Amino acid sequence: MILAATSSHPAGPPVIMLCAGYGTRMGALTATTPKPLLTVAGRPVLDHLIERLLPLPRLGDLHVVSNHHYVSAFADWATAWNARLGKERLRVHDDGSRNADDRLGALGDLAFVAARLGREALAEGALVTAGDNIFRFSLAPLWQGLTERRETTVLALHETDRQRLRRTGVLELDDDQRVLRLHEKPQDPPSCWACPSIYGLRPEALDMIEDYLAAGRGIDEIGRFIAHLVDHQRVGAVPTHGERLHVGSPQELLDADRILQRG
Repeated sequence: MILAATSSHPAGPPVIMLCAGYGTRMGALTATTPKPLLTVAGRPVLDHLIERLLPLPRLGDLHVVSNHHYVSAFADWATAWNARLGKERLRVHDDGSRNADDRLGALGDLAFVAARLGREALAEGALVTAGDNIFRFSLAPLWQGLTERRETTVLALHETDRQRLRRTGVLELDDDQRVLRLHEKPQDPPSCWACPSIYGLRPEALDMIEDYLAAGRGIDEIGRFIAHLVDHQRVGAVPTHGERLHVGSPQELLDADRILQRG
């Protein structure tokens, strides 16, 4: 049984896991099972993420945003986790979407759950993450940026494979580990620092989402929102070396399973 670390201090920022996509690239694998609950090394993808989250000090509640099609699957999974944790720390939110045509998008879902939680619950910001990554390194430095340095913080994950860099956000940093620019899926990557889909967003960053959406800048790619954010406020980066397994296609699912199975 995996339990959260206990602390006499009040809970800190919550975690918001954006899991309301329809997993169309996965084909029949996601007919009834959402992509974040597909099995890698005998466990759902999200289980691997939660194991990285639970040791973080002063961790707030964990919130999963689902579409209506998959909400019962997430609810069953959350019930099992809460039984193991001994308290209701994992909560599922139904964004009401019933098909890929009426989905809210990642940013729309973030705005949806932020409005549900309210300003008091987000007084220290939130750790926001996609549900299809497995991180094989500690998330403590990212958490410290959010909770101790109290600044919006992203991971700068060292990546030497230029093909992978062309499929993700790529960061330009200054000597003070500040993000100067984020390039979304650049053909000519300007650095070796990839930006995975996990972000520590302070309240002043969360406050900008509604205006960003109202301006019609796009509902789905949080990386583009981070790129916009950099122009208006400081965004810090945590240079990190480690392995991230992205589960976005059947082949990536097989690859992740093979890597974790061999330890």
